[in-house]
Amino acid sequence: MEIPHPDVRRAPGHRRLSASRHRPTPAPVTANTGAPPLPQPRGELSAGICALLGGTACHIDFDTANADPYGEDLQLALHLCYELHYCGFDSVDPRWEWDPKLLRMRAHLEDRFLAAMRRDVPGGDDLDGELDDLLVEPVDGTGVGHFLNEQGQWWQVCEYFAHRSIYHHKEADPYAWVIPRLRGQAKAALVAVEYDEFGAGRGEDVHAQLFADLLAGAGLDDTYLHYLDAVPAPMLALVNMMSLFGLHRQFRGELVGHFASVEISSPPASRRMVDTLRRLDAHPACVRFYAEHVEADAVHEQVMRRDVIGDLSAREPELIAPMVFGIQATTLLENAIDRHMLDSWSAGRSSLRDPEAIPRNRAD
Repeated sequence: MEIPHPDVRRAPGHRRLSASRHRPTPAPVTANTGAPPLPQPRGELSAGICALLGGTACHIDFDTANADPYGEDLQLALHLCYELHYCGFDSVDPRWEWDPKLLRMRAHLEDRFLAAMRRDVPGGDDLDGELDDLLVEPVDGTGVGHFLNEQGQWWQVCEYFAHRSIYHHKEADPYAWVIPRLRGQAKAALVAVEYDEFGAGRGEDVHAQLFADLLAGAGLDDTYLHYLDAVPAPMLALVNMMSLFGLHRQFRGELVGHFASVEISSPPASRRMVDTLRRLDAHPACVRFYAEHVEADAVHEQVMRRDVIGDLSAREPELIAPMVFGIQATTLLENAIDRHMLDSWSAGRSSLRDPEAIPRNRAD
């Protein structure tokens, strides 16, 4: 079946996608030693894209209409498409990044994911209310951070690190895409926050590097996306959301809302992790990562709210509702991550797809 032109990609009936005998013009592909290998597929959608990227198929035909928008298969398929815009995959032709037919397939996956998020959040335009809610700490917190602080064991902390590695390995990267799409004070202030995220000019202080140091300090593998096969869909959905918002100019408001949500909610969450890691006598590199976020993000919170969101709201008031959606979608997906981990642990099982990725007898 012919893949529709991008201008009509959201039209009903264009859900079944086909790539027939299509791949970039052959060219030598050398190993990309800084890139991860292709992950194991989790269903027909991700298997088809893996086959295309890996060169083992020149024809795929799959239907997104009935795919679970938050499920393992669709989320991994989206992650495969998005990772081409970051480090790519080992031995995968880099020209797949802008392949028109693959981009059209990705658009259908995005549409299904976006529709689900819009369905599952309240929406609205009460931006101040959403920002105020982020500052409210529940009296009896029930999230993963509270659980780890009160009763978490070391193996559970290590599983938490594995989940978060998919995000922190590219921490702050997608927010850079919004810089050329902002103007004035909002642009200057967001760049100032990003400057801190990227180590203020020092490579060893880049926050993604600090998390790699955390992994090494915890005795885990610090290789980029090493735990991708082990991490289930809820975390992939969060990372896919920020990639989706970052890659599309039309979602710049959503990305700013998401970024603000991260910076505002980070200090208290990071403070709990510092307490948790000190209680468990963790390696100093583990403590340092979260201690850095307690201090830095307390400043970023004010900058994001006053100088980025305040200026952007005045300059482009039509972006207020999109910023609200970005905040609400972040909360939605973070809550799903918490539920998955807490439900798994309360049932006495690993929260990872592969329990042996972090054996309990090695992590305790």
